Amino acid sequence: MAKYFKRLALCVALLLCACNARQRVLYLQDVADGAVIELPENCIIRLKPYDQIKIVVNSMNPELAKPFNSSSNYSALIGTNTITTATEDSVQVFTVDRDGCIDFPVLGKIRCGGMTRQELAADIERRIIEGGYIADAKVNVSFANLAISIVGEVNKPGRYNIERDKVSIFDALALAGDLTIYADRENIAVVREKGGKNVVTKLDLRSKDIFLSPCFYLEQNDVLIVSPNKYRAATAEINQNRSFWISIASTAVSLATLVVTIFSISK
Repeated sequence: MAKYFKRLALCVALLLCACNARQRVLYLQDVADGAVIELPENCIIRLKPYDQIKIVVNSMNPELAKPFNSSSNYSALIGTNTITTATEDSVQVFTVDRDGCIDFPVLGKIRCGGMTRQELAADIERRIIEGGYIADAKVNVSFANLAISIVGEVNKPGRYNIERDKVSIFDALALAGDLTIYADRENIAVVREKGGKNVVTKLDLRSKDIFLSPCFYLEQNDVLIVSPNKYRAATAEINQNRSFWISIASTAVSLATLVVTIFSISK
């Protein structure tokens, strides 16, 4: 009978361990089937200082659009007939300066910090049309350096280029090959630069509250840090201590060998 109870107790313990392990690794544990969750509205990426963007001006008459797409001055619009470009029909990359502005051909300095790509495109279109340069101007703005960094307990840490505005934290983890089994799913940190300062936001992937976080959708140059769980940390400490004592033992053996050698020579 005692042996039977021991086996039963062992089975119960294994079941409890399995349940705890399941709770540690499952995403969105508190979300019911069919649940509807509102997402943050401000998920469109806005331009910041030092962003790099590509701007292309289009028109039914390509010749009219050339001065806005070239990398040097255009003078035909002010009375001469020459265009000098570093690379004909090249697409320029503009860097937003520290004041949130770009220096755009023909139009000059344009303030764009805090705008979305769509808002900047509409502003440039308006300036070109109202200036009498192109009546049917259409402008496209895209990022040239839109990327995020993912480090820590993921299968493929690194810096990843992203091609659209709405990239969620789950999209980012998919890029990095998902979390490892040793990741602490309730302690994910997003480091975001705001106003010259780094702001750290902690996220719990197990909770539906993650959908309400301002960091659910990532922005340019965000850094996603995935911490190891306590089991990984403990293993790392054990390995480090083991390496330390192995190193001490190895050094002791080397010293003992040296002493024996010196003693043998002296005899």
